[in-house]
Amino acid sequence: MASRLTHRQRLEACVSGGALDRPPVALWRHFPVDDQSPEDLAAAALDFQRVYDFDLVKVTPASSFCLKDWGVDDEWRGATEGTRDYTQRAIFAPEDWARLPALDPASGHLGSQLDCLRRLAGELGPETPIIQTVFSPLSQAKNLIGRDDLLVHMRRHPDAVHAGLKIIAETTRRFIEAARQTGIAGVFYAVQHAQHGLLSEAEYKVFGKPYDLEVLSPARDLWLNLLHLHGENVMFELFADYPVSVINWHDRDTRPTLHEAQQMFGGVVCGGLQRERTMVLGTPASVTAEALDAIQSTHGQRFILGTGCVLPTIAPRANILAARRSVEINQ
Repeated sequence: MASRLTHRQRLEACVSGGALDRPPVALWRHFPVDDQSPEDLAAAALDFQRVYDFDLVKVTPASSFCLKDWGVDDEWRGATEGTRDYTQRAIFAPEDWARLPALDPASGHLGSQLDCLRRLAGELGPETPIIQTVFSPLSQAKNLIGRDDLLVHMRRHPDAVHAGLKIIAETTRRFIEAARQTGIAGVFYAVQHAQHGLLSEAEYKVFGKPYDLEVLSPARDLWLNLLHLHGENVMFELFADYPVSVINWHDRDTRPTLHEAQQMFGGVVCGGLQRERTMVLGTPASVTAEALDAIQSTHGQRFILGTGCVLPTIAPRANILAARRSVEINQ
């Protein structure tokens, strides 16, 4: 067993296959209302980290942070995930896609998110890795127009959608380049359409993967890029060659299992905790049991204990503490 490691050392060892003192653990959540200003979001994330001392800080702004400068709007209506509802879209007709301007990452809402990252880096220092949420271009496109209308445009007006995706990808790539300068360890890259119930693999290879790889190019040499595959029946195999160190998905709700995923992907898998049945409705004992089962199934190697997506805002404190303490058992 390794001597006691810092958060950064532990994650570096996990990624590289080195000796660990215990498995890494990280949970993250939305901070509704606080996520409307960089100083409040930074303060909320810092408070959360000070209480639970996770091995990384995943910064979770509202999904609209990268879209508001294109004209969308949203509001907080009490969703237990902490997400906001969109009240204004920016795309209404096929020709609107090509009219999107490329955004300057140093100004507007993108600039505010860079301010949040700088605040966090200044408080946490280099031994607590920070990863910034970045939504895939297809995920951003969905929120610009609405999910159902996006699918219609993709199938009826593909050239128009591609024109928009190119602009979104360029803007997102510029944002990652700027975010690198704040000292982040990597990006949390959120993919929402790689679900067999939404698209075919052929469709994702046309409308998703090329733009993903373009966006991720400036993050390629960051050491802690984490890919999140949202939803059910995900196309896991399609992402095994992405430039990421970690993959996270709803492993307690949909295939593959953690063990199966480790056979398909040579990096680190992140999950093991069901975020509603266990983290919200369970008990500290059931949280601990599920965590230990995940550690056993992966032998605690190439593994980060976490939930399949954001922790609901109503998760009891005792359950979160149980998850955090579970990685210390028998270590």
